[in-house]
Amino acid sequence: MSTHLDSAGRARMVDIGNKAPTARAAVAAGRLDATAAIVQAIRDNSLAKGDALAVARVAAIMAVKNTSRVIPLCHDIAVSSCQVDFDLGDTAVDVRCRVQSTGSTGVEMEALHGVAVALLTLYDMAKSMDKGMVIRDIRLLSKSGGKSGDYTAPEPEA
Repeated sequence: MSTHLDSAGRARMVDIGNKAPTARAAVAAGRLDATAAIVQAIRDNSLAKGDALAVARVAAIMAVKNTSRVIPLCHDIAVSSCQVDFDLGDTAVDVRCRVQSTGSTGVEMEALHGVAVALLTLYDMAKSMDKGMVIRDIRLLSKSGGKSGDYTAPEPEA
C-alpha cells in the first residue's frame, strides 16, 4: 500500500513525526528551448520586462519555500539553502536548482518546483518575443540523505 493512502484508500499526509532529522539535499534541472534572439535578449538583459535571470532566480527561491502550498501532500519544511543557476546556450536556457535542509523529509519536490517556476518565469518574461518556446526535461538529477539514501540520475541518452 502506498504511504500516501490510508487503509480505505484515501489520500493522507505521511506521518514523519518519528523520523530522525538528517541532512538532505536535492538537485533538479530543466530546459527552456527558445530562439537565438530570445536567449541573446536574456543574456543582454534587454527584454521589455527586465532582468529575466534575476526575476527567475527569485521566483525559483520563492517556489522552493512554498512547495507545500502547491503540492498537496508535501510537508512544509525549513529550507536551509537554495541555489539557482542558469546556463545560456545558443537556443536554450538550462536551469539547475539545489536545495538543502535538515529535517525528516526530503527536498526533491522543492528542487523540482524551483526549476519549474524558474522556467515558467523565463517563458513569461520572453513570451512577447515568441510564444513558441518549449519547457522540457524537468527532472531530478540527484538527492542525498534520508532513509532511501542517495540517488543520481543516469545520464540521458544522446
